[in-house]
Amino acid sequence: MNRSMDMSFLIHEPEGVYHAKAGQFLTSHYLADFRKSPQLFFKRKLGLIPDEDRPAYLLGRATHVRTLEGRDRYNEQFAVGGPINPQTGKPYGSATKAFQEWVAAQKKPVLTVEQAQLIENMAVGVAMNEHAVDLIVDGVAEGVVRDVLDDVRCQIRLDWFNPTCGIVDLKTCDDLTWFEADARRYGYAYQVAFYRAVLAKAIDELVPVHFIAVEKREPFRCGVWRVSEDTLDQCERENAAAIERLKSCDRLGNWPTGYEEVRVFDAI
Repeated sequence: MNRSMDMSFLIHEPEGVYHAKAGQFLTSHYLADFRKSPQLFFKRKLGLIPDEDRPAYLLGRATHVRTLEGRDRYNEQFAVGGPINPQTGKPYGSATKAFQEWVAAQKKPVLTVEQAQLIENMAVGVAMNEHAVDLIVDGVAEGVVRDVLDDVRCQIRLDWFNPTCGIVDLKTCDDLTWFEADARRYGYAYQVAFYRAVLAKAIDELVPVHFIAVEKREPFRCGVWRVSEDTLDQCERENAAAIERLKSCDRLGNWPTGYEEVRVFDAI
């Protein structure tokens, strides 16, 4: 890879547009649902299982914009705080009419002062890690790629693409000490292996993959991990096998839970 590479393969579109097309494409999150349970995937695709944890999603999205796209873009997309009660000199409560009217007038998501401070602290944490800065000093945020894997239309939205260092995925965590355990628990390697595979179809090249992880609490430590080729290859093989099973489920119209058979419990 080189810094002069043409990055026209990246599509730039609002996040809402990307998610609105999720029903037409396989995403890393849908594939993760399928690996967990075909029935979960099926119900999620039908919209029978609503999205959850919206406050955490808002905080994560705002953190990505502030850290990767900068303060100006962050200020364009999010409002902070709320109206001040002139009688008390303090902000109106979130349940008051004055606050709700102020939120409606912003025409964009609203963060509390506490949330905004947390986001600033995490952005500073990332900026204090020279390796993280090297990864995001050059490149493009939130680039979308669509292509076909094994006859299945797929789409990805990359946190960051660096023309030299490849895919960069920004994660937040409670304690950096346990990030690798969190990554295994939440299947982060499968997620970025899917990204790499879809991107490879678009550019005919396998690129490096890095995680940047930053703590959501003091001291807001930030670490960088390069995902090994062996790990990516193994996860890509397992993803490909899952896609084959998905196609079979779709063809047969059968979406099992994954727990139809009796299992043997022999652990102490």
